Formats: sequence, C-alpha cells, structure tokens
Amino acid sequence: MNAVMDDPAQSLTEAGKLRLWSEMMRIRRFEMEAIKHYQAGCMGGWLNVQIGQEPLPVVIRSVMGEPDHCISSYRCLGYALASGMSMRSCMAELFGKATGACKGKGGMHSFQSPVTRFWGGYGFVGTQAPLACGLAFGLKHRGEAGVVFCCLGDGAVNQGAFHEALNLAALFYLPVVFIIENNRYAMGTSVARSSAMGDCLAKRAEGYGMAWDTVEANAIPDFHSKLLLAHRRARDECRPYLLEVFTYRIEGHTIADANKFKYRAKAEVVDQQSNHDPIQRWGEVLIAEGIATAGELESIRTQAMAEALDAAHFAHNSPFPTKDAITEDVYWEVDHQTAAGGIGRHFFND
Repeated sequence: MNAVMDDPAQSLTEAGKLRLWSEMMRIRRFEMEAIKHYQAGCMGGWLNVQIGQEPLPVVIRSVMGEPDHCISSYRCLGYALASGMSMRSCMAELFGKATGACKGKGGMHSFQSPVTRFWGGYGFVGTQAPLACGLAFGLKHRGEAGVVFCCLGDGAVNQGAFHEALNLAALFYLPVVFIIENNRYAMGTSVARSSAMGDCLAKRAEGYGMAWDTVEANAIPDFHSKLLLAHRRARDECRPYLLEVFTYRIEGHTIADANKFKYRAKAEVVDQQSNHDPIQRWGEVLIAEGIATAGELESIRTQAMAEALDAAHFAHNSPFPTKDAITEDVYWEVDHQTAAGGIGRHFFND
C-alpha cells in the first residue's frame, strides 16, 4: 500500500480497493478486541479507538510513497496498524507488557514506527502539527521529494500550536498535508459550539495563503483522489495543503467516556452505525463492482478476527517490564553509555 500514483485521475485498482477494505477490517477487529480487554480491566490509562473513522489511516497510507511520513493524534491505533506495526506489539503495549511497541511503558500514546515513517500519536492536542513542520523541513533540507501527512482532530484546530504550524508551513514552503479529521465532537463538544466558521474548518487555511479542500471520508474514491492531488501539490510545488475530512466517531472520546450519549443523541449514533458504517458501505461497493463476494469478505473478516485474538493471547501471556527497566529508554546517552551520560545526575534514587 505504499506505491504513489502520480496521476490523480487514476482510480484505485481492484486489488487496491480490496486491500483498503481488508485494512479497515483489521483495524476494526483489533479495536473491538482491545475494547473487550480494556473493559475487563486488563489495560490502564486511555483507550481511544477509531471505529467509524477507519478510511482515514488506510487511504492516507495508500498514497504514501517511500520518502513520505505520517504523524497523528492520540487516536492512532488505525495509523499504527496501517503503517505495518503488528497487532501483537500494539496489543501488548496497551496491556503494558514488555513485548509492546514501547516495551509497555507508554500505552495508548506510544505507537511509532520510524522504519515505515509513522511518527506516532501525541497526547497533547495539536502538538503533532509543529512536529510535522519539523519533519517537512528535514525533507526539504536534505533535498528529499517527500511529503508529511499531519492528521489531527477538529478540536485541535482551536489550539495555538496548529495556527503556528500553518504559519510556519506557509512561510517556509514546507511539504505538509494537514488533514483535519472532523468527527464533529472533539472531546465532547460539537463543532458548532466550539469553532467559529464551524461549517468549514478548512477555510482557516486562507488566512495563511494555503490551498484547501473538503471531502467525505466514506466517499473513498473521492477522498483518495483529493489526497493524491494534495500530495502532488505538496511534493512538486513544496507548498502545504489543508484537507478537511468529514467522518464520524461511533464510540466516545475514550472507551471510558460516560457522556457519549449526553452531548449527542443516541439515535444519531445508531443511525451512523447502522446506515453509514464505512466498512459496510465499502464492502457493498466491492460486491456491486464484482471485486469480491460476500463470502470472500467474510473470510477476510474471519482472518482479521483470528489475528486480533492471537494478539490478545500474546499480550496476556507476555511479561510485564521489570522494575529495573524503569530507568531504561529515558536518556539515550545513559542507555548507550556516552560521555554525556556520565555527567550529572539523571535519576532520583529511593
């Protein structure tokens, strides 16, 4: 899923369309399995899932090429899996186990895959935007023809760091594609109540002389095409772009969100889940186009479920980090015994 198609008019291949559905299903089954174990008390901290928003990470990954990078918010499980991280390492991290992606030390906010150029999700809202500018500046400085995809929620557009990042990106001609995942409710406040110009958050790009557009996440061919256009502009012209993607979050802000039916009507959620589920709708497209049969899609779903169950079993049976490991992976200099690592005091002892 890493080949860039230079012609935005070129449609997804049949194999590409099926791969998108498969990746969305993998994300869905993983998160549903994670919810089960979170509610059983096997995980601490937060659990932010993307159920209903699965098209975003898989479509973004489908247009990424070898020099491109991606960075996201803390709702990052889908991005981690789409980047190539294994279900086992992701699930073990949620369980706080030593076999996890960050050795069980970070939990929900610790999914990074530098090898596949995914730079993780960030717990402080909007902070990924200036980091994306740094990544893009690095690409430009090294003369690499890459693009940075920076994904953030509708709540993040009201943070100062977001506006500072847009200003920097426009001022220094940085190849960044900012993607607003507008799931309508941020942490629990509707866009209409939290944002001026709430009907179109992407218009804010005009204040920085930046091109922008909007698209529905569930309209996958349109989303894919517009993202390719944004990618080409950022790469070829070295100019930033802002794309607002309308989507819907089925679950609450977190799985522990007890107010998810207080700031939105339950009937609305049920309607979205029953009639606008992106996986169901895209599956119907695949069947209608003769790309896959219902039986073939069911087989993919079964495989994804088996992979998620295996990941949970692996996490359950993995060891927790040792007590001594608490001082590891804090300072690079200390871990690698450099000269700087021997200067001063780095840890507090009992």
